[in-house]
Amino acid sequence: MACNSCSTGKDGQPKGCKNNGTCGTDSCNKLTVFDWLANMSLPNGQDPFIGVEVRFKNGRKHYYKNTENLTLSIGDIVATQAKSGHDIGMVTLTGELVRVQMKRKKVNIDDAENVLKIYRKASQKDIDIWSASRDKEEPMKVKARQFAIDLNLKMKISDIEYQGDGSKATFYYTAEERVDFRELIKVFAREFRTRIEMKQVGFRQEAARLGGIGSCGRELCCSTWLVDFRSVSTSAARYQQLSLNPLKLAGQCGKLKCCLNYELDAYLDALKAFPKKDIKLYTEKGTAVCQKTDIFKGLMWFAYEGEWMNWHIITTDQANKIIAKNKKKEKVASLEEYAAEHIQDTKNDFENVVGQDSLTRFDNPKSKNKRKNNRNNRNKNRNRNRNQNKSRNQKSNHKQNAKKN
Repeated sequence: MACNSCSTGKDGQPKGCKNNGTCGTDSCNKLTVFDWLANMSLPNGQDPFIGVEVRFKNGRKHYYKNTENLTLSIGDIVATQAKSGHDIGMVTLTGELVRVQMKRKKVNIDDAENVLKIYRKASQKDIDIWSASRDKEEPMKVKARQFAIDLNLKMKISDIEYQGDGSKATFYYTAEERVDFRELIKVFAREFRTRIEMKQVGFRQEAARLGGIGSCGRELCCSTWLVDFRSVSTSAARYQQLSLNPLKLAGQCGKLKCCLNYELDAYLDALKAFPKKDIKLYTEKGTAVCQKTDIFKGLMWFAYEGEWMNWHIITTDQANKIIAKNKKKEKVASLEEYAAEHIQDTKNDFENVVGQDSLTRFDNPKSKNKRKNNRNNRNKNRNRNRNQNKSRNQKSNHKQNAKKN
């Protein structure tokens, strides 16, 4: 997710729009909707839709009325109506596509309580106050967490969002149980000198607000494009034959990964051709029980009762034929007649396309000739050192004898 201004420059370094997190074209922001109706003209006599989508911190979006008929485009910073004072946000969508989005999210444009209006385009003074308020949020979050720890409250303050005019601060927190934070609000109001609002969010909403990198190496789906959270159960992992390991199935939010539902429908369609695992196959040789299935290859492994070490591989079509005969109270001779040959090709052929050395060059044992040569060289050096030492000793003995005489 990046626009042209964020692409790589001539020297290989990223350009960067230098807007400090406020993309001018709104192409780098998460949960951005592409306006595919922008180039379409309205029929004669139809007024443009007055609804506008405005984004705030961490993907929070609301819909507003453009009652002043302002000329707005994506990326404009506007001052919007709030319950008290005004807020500052960025326009992310205009035109007829806003009508489609509001209909999908079941938001009525005539609902005066939920759909407020846009005052004006933000002035430089509004932007300065908004930027100064955003700079206070991180140090405030550190102090707020310390205050919650001092009061022994079982809660985690995950994020703080200032209103655009700096008159109110919203504290987002997560907690597993109900928390009495009345004393905490008093401490916040005394310390931060502003109106305080506490808002509890779920663990998935917290991960969506904060963002991060998943185990797949990509950005979290909930912070980039996923707008609704569907329930995920462990049965989704069972249908896909995944290991029921909580460390692998849980995401950064501590809940089951949302991506477990992505391919679930494909697995359910494939499993329709498979008989149930608890169905037994009756043959003249014995009763066979299912031990394992391979959804991708359409194979099933069966073993006779009492011979659990010997598995026989058959296809789903063959298993269904045997079950159909068993329903007619007929038995097949044995599973060996239907067993499919399952040969695993484990041979890997590698080609040296870049002229590199063999990958196994370090695995080859050293030749015996090299070992003999090294041993002979060591023996020669040892003998040479011995001879040198003997000659030195003899010379020293001759000198001593000459002095005595």
